[in-house]
Amino acid sequence: MPEEHRLKQSLSWPHLVALGVGAIVGTGILTLIGVGAGKAGPAVILSFAIAGLICACAALAYAEVATMIPASGSAYTYSYVVFGEMIAWMIGVALILEYTLVVSAVAVGWSGYAAGFLESVGLGLPQALIQGPELGGVVNVPAIFIIVVVAGLLMAGTRESATLNAILVVIKLAALALFIVVAMSAFNADHFQPFMPYGFPRSGPAGSEVGVMAAAAIIFFAFYGFDAIATAAEEAKNPSRDLAIGIVGSMALCVLIYMVVAAAAIGAVAPAGFADSPEPLALILREIGQPWAAQILGVSAVIALPTVILAFFYGQSRIFFTVARDGLLPGSLARVSSRGTPVRITIFTAIVTSIFAGLIPLDAIAALANAGTLAAFVAVCAAMLVLRRREPDRERRFRTPVAPLVGGAGILGCIYLFISLPTQTQLLFFAAQGIGLLLYFIYGHRAADRARVTRSSPIGEVAAHRADGGASAR
Repeated sequence: MPEEHRLKQSLSWPHLVALGVGAIVGTGILTLIGVGAGKAGPAVILSFAIAGLICACAALAYAEVATMIPASGSAYTYSYVVFGEMIAWMIGVALILEYTLVVSAVAVGWSGYAAGFLESVGLGLPQALIQGPELGGVVNVPAIFIIVVVAGLLMAGTRESATLNAILVVIKLAALALFIVVAMSAFNADHFQPFMPYGFPRSGPAGSEVGVMAAAAIIFFAFYGFDAIATAAEEAKNPSRDLAIGIVGSMALCVLIYMVVAAAAIGAVAPAGFADSPEPLALILREIGQPWAAQILGVSAVIALPTVILAFFYGQSRIFFTVARDGLLPGSLARVSSRGTPVRITIFTAIVTSIFAGLIPLDAIAALANAGTLAAFVAVCAAMLVLRRREPDRERRFRTPVAPLVGGAGILGCIYLFISLPTQTQLLFFAAQGIGLLLYFIYGHRAADRARVTRSSPIGEVAAHRADGGASAR
């Protein structure tokens, strides 16, 4: 493969664990615990456990497949190698939806914290410049600003941005530790009764589903992010070891953090007191008479939330990069700079996400990010099971324990969560997939055929030799 299309190996496993924790612990736990409490009551703790368990199954599958196929692109790449180009394109569409919406949504969330902080120090911006058109503004300038800053960090160098990410992750975890300590001082066991007021499966009219699974389908957003590690495969120094440590380690750590934070939150304030709040943890601290702690939490969010943007922006740019290198996007985007970073695709990603963050209303389609992620997780679990059957003797540096059970649970669990999403979200997801397939048949597959002739894509090279393992999906 030409050097201009090769990413620099610069990341070790601590960078990857920090990247995963940075992506997972962020907007979800800072905001969605309130949404979950409104749908499930105290049983939101069980919702976190279920969503975390399903993600853990997917994480184990990711860890095995990522070490077998250490190339950039995450679920898109694995689908390409195992199932063929057309399925890979569909998973690529799902991943692009996921990453674009997450980066944009977190940028808008950061904008809210940043605008509040500027207002408190007398530097408030006009409302027209801190809100998109859907809220009566013109453009969300802070949201676009933070996307541009993160893009600049990534263009400066992957290792440099990963090191800064690790520092910010420490700040974020310290703020959550402060919340746990302060909230536990006001713990009241009575707040956990009744534990499951709305039942287990979703119920209620469309758009107002409640119950443990309805909450799990939404707060699932708070868990995914470890798949961003898989997009760093080509840049890992020792991918066969470091990817498994990064994926499994970050997932296990975050499940523990979420369970403890949820228990501390409900113990301090009954779920009805912070349900559906845009800043539930800060609200809880104010409710128990600790405004100083709420202020620290707010400042830490302004400082540390960019770690989520960085992790998902990184993953988005690498997926775009891999798709372009395979010929499904213009190949000129798949070039790296002298520092080993894909500058062109990073700029392209910044433009796309800035449009969403600055102008497009996200409230009605935010759950679409979950739908895209669930599709990708199903593909990876299925890829692991297919590779176990197709190539049982192939070396696996990491082997998923009880693979049929874990893979099957991951697939069925993700399908159940998808069914538990709002109906409108499901329809939007299938509409996006339909548009994606139309673009594939009009442009994508012909461009990919031309790219394979040059053999510039490592994925194309692997796929070209899949005849011994199984036929292509195309």
